[in-house]
Amino acid sequence: MAAEDLWVFGYGSLMWRPGFPYRERRHALLRGYHRALCVLSHVHRGTPEQPGLVLGLDRGGSCHGVAFRVAAEDADETIAYLRAREQVTGVYLERRVPVQLAGGGTVGAVVYVVDRGHGQYAGRIEEAEVLRLVRQGRGVSGANPDYVRSTHEHLTEMGVVDPLLGRLVQALA
Repeated sequence: MAAEDLWVFGYGSLMWRPGFPYRERRHALLRGYHRALCVLSHVHRGTPEQPGLVLGLDRGGSCHGVAFRVAAEDADETIAYLRAREQVTGVYLERRVPVQLAGGGTVGAVVYVVDRGHGQYAGRIEEAEVLRLVRQGRGVSGANPDYVRSTHEHLTEMGVVDPLLGRLVQALA
């Protein structure tokens, strides 16, 4: 692997719809952040008038996800794509952080963490309100319930249990 290869960490829709070419896909663990439904979606899974609720990496804990290794020659194009996708409203901050790869090794990966100072940051909200927002959300990337189901399905396939997503999937059935 060339030193210039880019690693990208996905914890939500990037896990199942990365949208960029990659050479390797590995289960990975990120420490210092946790996966949370804490972002009001005004574009991808909702609108400003009827926001959905999507995942963000919030401070504290740890998060299992997927690390993608992108060839050096595709790195600039991949970063441009990710910025257009993840920073459309500025709710996420781009960071490079260490992630532990399944099977051993640590790499520096690009991640998008929630900006707690942004107006779309929902913080911790009651589960009933989470469910209401997920049910109503529809945006340019589709229905918010489909996003929750797909994320839950892919985490389950990886052997990762997310109790909240599991309860939401049951409630949406």
